[in-house]
Amino acid sequence: MSVKNQNMHLATSVVAPPSLLTQVGMAGTAAVITVSFIHPIDVVKTRIQISSEYSALGMRGTVNKVIADEGVAALWKGVNAAWLREASYTSLRLGLYEPIKVLMGANDPSAPFYKKFLAGSAAGAIGSLAGNPFDVLKTKMMTSAGREVPSISKTASELFKNQGMGGFYRGIDSNVARAMVLNGTKMACYDTTKGYVVELTGLSKTALPTQFLSAVAAGFFMTCTVSPFDMVRTRLMNQPADAKIYNNALDCAMKIAKNEGPLTFWRGFMPIWSRFAPTTTLQLVIFEQLRGMMGMKAL
Repeated sequence: MSVKNQNMHLATSVVAPPSLLTQVGMAGTAAVITVSFIHPIDVVKTRIQISSEYSALGMRGTVNKVIADEGVAALWKGVNAAWLREASYTSLRLGLYEPIKVLMGANDPSAPFYKKFLAGSAAGAIGSLAGNPFDVLKTKMMTSAGREVPSISKTASELFKNQGMGGFYRGIDSNVARAMVLNGTKMACYDTTKGYVVELTGLSKTALPTQFLSAVAAGFFMTCTVSPFDMVRTRLMNQPADAKIYNNALDCAMKIAKNEGPLTFWRGFMPIWSRFAPTTTLQLVIFEQLRGMMGMKAL
């Protein structure tokens, strides 16, 4: 083959799309970078969900109390468990969305919303099964009192000693349900909103403003749908080993509604939204940029 023909061949050859492992790895990278900045909001949100005292203080009051009682470092309690959670859970729920969407025939822009929701839900369920042990550890470490920053290895050892392997899968039913609703809402709303933004503004799907606006919208709708599941999950994961307050997710939901009122499911809405909005935006924008660098098309 002549040099000219070789150049033509190289110019017209199609770059193979990244492997599934690469896509999952890109999603995990985006998630770990994001959670490093967002973790303090998660600590505040979790404290408000498990304590009426923190709930009465609100976001600013909770931040002030945590810093006064436990020091600034307390706002990053459990961040190492959060890194492991994002590297497993979020890498799968983000990285598997497009492959599952293709399998379900929802890759066409005109595909119905419910198909995109189902693809996101399936990816969320798979990710949740992988990340649940780190989710339990993260929750326990974020809610630990005192100035001492809890050790992930010590927390894991105590959990295994007191509850066995089952302790790492506490709240798995509510966590899977939460992940399905969260990821289904997140990816379907993001995907659909991008279409509207492109149609109304004339911007491309790869444009940063398109990705930013779509991610912000997805973060708001996620907060609306996920808050009740997040509350149940946090209560189940944080109940003490020697006092079984709730039997399962349904029992927990019924007791919360009966004893504290239905609006309790949305307690901490503002801190949840304050976490979801930047988390969703950063995760998706970074993920989209990494996809572009790898020669992949926008979601």
